[in-house]
Amino acid sequence: MLYYQSTRWTSADLELLPDNGNRYEIIDGELFVTRAPHWKHQRVITRLIQSLGIWSSQSKLGEVVTTPGIVFPDDDNVIPDLVWISNDRLARSLDESGHLVAAPELVVEVLSAGSDNERRDREVKRKLYTIRGVQEYWVIDWKRQQIEVFRRDSNGLPLIGTLFCSDVLTSPLLPNFEQSIAEVFS
Repeated sequence: MLYYQSTRWTSADLELLPDNGNRYEIIDGELFVTRAPHWKHQRVITRLIQSLGIWSSQSKLGEVVTTPGIVFPDDDNVIPDLVWISNDRLARSLDESGHLVAAPELVVEVLSAGSDNERRDREVKRKLYTIRGVQEYWVIDWKRQQIEVFRRDSNGLPLIGTLFCSDVLTSPLLPNFEQSIAEVFS
């Protein structure tokens, strides 16, 4: 009799993968591999890092970082496009390798082309971030020029709204932060 046993990827397996420019992530034992993102994907992240960086410098409430490694217990390893983490949470969330080992308050993912990539960001990562305690999750679609905002409540991270170019992005996590959606995509 032949039995099929699926591979459950672990953090240790990541050390064996080649350093070839691909981004390797593990969520619930499943390996996800992505290539370098589209120019417009990166441009959106650059615009957000600039505005969140200025706000963070002025407020002194936390830090914003692009593509940090987050290594959760149980071998969930992800590399979100951007995170914001409060100073208090950051002080207790870095391991000796400089990776986050706890969820930041805000995670931002910009969709990459392809239905598998969209499913990963909208469903698989949202589920992981819900379980791990992320307070707010922004999913950005640069092609449609919209931002979906998921915010924690007693049921997890439900969608609270979709923002378009005529809207302004704000968050209770980021007092007095305002970002024109049009400027993110211009």
